[in-house]
Amino acid sequence: MQQPIGAGGRGTRRGPHVRGGARRAQRMEEAAGGAPNPNPNPNPNPNLNAGRARMGQPPAQNPPQKGREFFRGQRKESEGSVDFPTVEFEYGDADSRGAELAELYSYTEEPELSTNRRCFEEEFCPQARGRQWMELDTAQQRAHVLRLLEGLEVVSRERRLRAARAILYLAQGVFGDCESEGDVLHWSRHNSFLLYQLGTFSAFLELLSMEIDNSQACSSALRKPAISLADSTELRVLLSVMYLLVENIRVEMETDPPEWKSCRETFRTELSFSVRSDEPFALLLFTMVTKFCSGHAPHFPMKKVLLLLWKVLLFTLGGFEALQTMKVRRREELGLPPLPEDSIQVMRSMRAASPPTCSIELAEQQQKRGHRSRRPLMKQDSLDIYNERDPFKSDETGVDEEESDEVDGGIEGELDLMERDALLPTIPAQRPPIERVLFPKGLPWAPKVRQKDIEHFLEASRNKFIGFTLGQDTETLIGLPRPIHESVKTLKQHKYVSISDVQIKNEEELEKCPMSLIALLKILLAAAPTSKAKTDSINILADVLPEEMPITVLQSMKLGIDVNRHKEIIVKSISALLLLLLKHFKLNHIYQFEYVSQHLVFANCIPLILKFFNQNIMSYITAKNSISVLDYPHCTVHELPELTAESLEAGDNNQFCWRNLFSCINLLRILNKLTKWKHSRTMMLVVFKSAPILKRALKVKQAMMQLYVLKLLKIQTKYLGRQWRKSNMKTMSAIYQKVRHRMNDDWAYGNDIDARPWDFQAEECTLRASIEAFNSRRYDKPQDSEFAPVDNCLQSVLGQRLDLPEDFHYSYELWLEREVFSQPIRWEELLRYQ
Repeated sequence: MQQPIGAGGRGTRRGPHVRGGARRAQRMEEAAGGAPNPNPNPNPNPNLNAGRARMGQPPAQNPPQKGREFFRGQRKESEGSVDFPTVEFEYGDADSRGAELAELYSYTEEPELSTNRRCFEEEFCPQARGRQWMELDTAQQRAHVLRLLEGLEVVSRERRLRAARAILYLAQGVFGDCESEGDVLHWSRHNSFLLYQLGTFSAFLELLSMEIDNSQACSSALRKPAISLADSTELRVLLSVMYLLVENIRVEMETDPPEWKSCRETFRTELSFSVRSDEPFALLLFTMVTKFCSGHAPHFPMKKVLLLLWKVLLFTLGGFEALQTMKVRRREELGLPPLPEDSIQVMRSMRAASPPTCSIELAEQQQKRGHRSRRPLMKQDSLDIYNERDPFKSDETGVDEEESDEVDGGIEGELDLMERDALLPTIPAQRPPIERVLFPKGLPWAPKVRQKDIEHFLEASRNKFIGFTLGQDTETLIGLPRPIHESVKTLKQHKYVSISDVQIKNEEELEKCPMSLIALLKILLAAAPTSKAKTDSINILADVLPEEMPITVLQSMKLGIDVNRHKEIIVKSISALLLLLLKHFKLNHIYQFEYVSQHLVFANCIPLILKFFNQNIMSYITAKNSISVLDYPHCTVHELPELTAESLEAGDNNQFCWRNLFSCINLLRILNKLTKWKHSRTMMLVVFKSAPILKRALKVKQAMMQLYVLKLLKIQTKYLGRQWRKSNMKTMSAIYQKVRHRMNDDWAYGNDIDARPWDFQAEECTLRASIEAFNSRRYDKPQDSEFAPVDNCLQSVLGQRLDLPEDFHYSYELWLEREVFSQPIRWEELLRYQ
């Protein structure tokens, strides 16, 4: 447990929420009363003020224009806030099914639920003769669905929309006949399987293609000064039905009958392959994203498109657990040793850590302990000494600027005595010295060593002892001292060869003998909470704004919550979508991953993510931008109470917002993937001053999020200088405890060969050349016909498309008569070539 700052003696142990000291309490009260807006915008965002009102804070005031005063206010808000309690958050592919279905609808769309019900009952009641939908047998239900599908083929656009709304009501769970939320979710899933089996998805795909190509709707939206929900009615209905089918069928349950399991696999296969113009369904949705960002279709409901695109990729490619399974299988196919541990299980078992001490708190503590003398810092012991003493005990060691008075506080976590004993097992003295090199069992990750690390170690050792090197030879150890032999043996024991290394090596051997995700970054920038309204180049609120703007304070508050919720869902879907694609690309082939990664980097993805985190991240994670009584399916089976300003401000009772924490972790994982082993991109983190931004994110006491923040801090510590490392020793010790170690990675001292000022631009250019060579060899047409493969299949040759002149069909019969029928067949020449 963490010792409270300013709380008297060393030996006292109190809970994380106990506070001591009059000045500390006074500053907490001032911080709770409202802090300066970290966004230096002369016109504060009204949605931000509404969010602050729901958090119990007054509207943000215009900050001073002086830079020094602004940064002082920003620091006071981000660092002088109340500690965030431990978050009980379980990371996964997605949230619960009910929450994922609820996020499909905006609160502005709530009146349309009754419209869908009315359209269904107009068609169903005359046929049902007083019976309800769940009272019909399967044959009767199928017959009614077929009648509704026939209504999608009529010429009248209005009649097609009514039939589509009736089908949407079925997919929503016929909530008019249900008594509980569980019944709604049950019948929504039951009807989704029934609709798919009768070809509903294919029918709606054709209608979606028609709406995408509807130039009249696009031109009408471009002429309007303001776009609202009414401009995307048909698209929203179609996308909602398709999303409900994908989400309900995607989620597996133990009670599913065999025909549902078979239906799920068939649906996955259908979504994975070409459906229209030789393109998969996911590519059609990507086309909608690109068309929206280019400004040609501003009426597209982008939130629904992104949610559907994310779930389609999650369904067809597989989630994080499926990725882990595929990774294990791929390593077996390549003859590589098994993984040392399951990273998903390791992260789930990690404990959250306490945030590092704030600079303002340090200043007060230094004033309190002014009479005490500073003890000098001691050099960090090596691994063998680490096994003999407890590095977390500070009674005999020096006190740095961060540690101050609390002996067991800090980001390394709330370790009690039992945990320390388990973390650092006592090593018997009778063991030989060589065995003390064993790594502590309490660390969560097994250490890894790259082939490149072994080569660098041997290169330095050979230069030192024998005066020359042997290139990439890691077997010859003649002339090297015995300790070097033992070191090489230890490094090889922890050598880790990734699938990417094998793929790169294969591509290099071959050397010897277009999808763009940039539009997603544009939407992510517009949805970021730190973006200013005047910088938004695209309107992402077209499918949430009503036709008539609110006129009362209550309506304005409701719309403000809906808009903020809308943006949060967009950030969630984009972050999950990008991460899922990057992981699958990397597993499929490393150069496919590098191709997409380099495009993201060149499109300023790294500063965009840092811009996202340059906010009060705890306020973002605890934001209450939801109205639970209006969430689906709650609003369909309960009487809606009268909304008041007090009920809107209260929000829900959840400790944190699942989607916002999910988004933060995804963005951190994307940033880690873009910068891992890329020193030029690591320098971008340093240039953009990401260290203080990331360090503030450590205040969120969630183990997985802290792990990825610490990874980003670790890769740049060698560039931040000795003074930064000296004044952030708690962060350094947390990195040592929680992040995987590379056996000879000198990250804590900055003496590594990779920390030298190489030409980072040349590094990206070399990577670009390798990517282009890979793409050219795999996807381009062969330039030299001498090396082109010969097609000996008769059907394949006859089925090839040839470029013919436009007027060829006019003279086709004449050409056949002259070139085919009138020419004699020379059988002897045919036999000659046999």
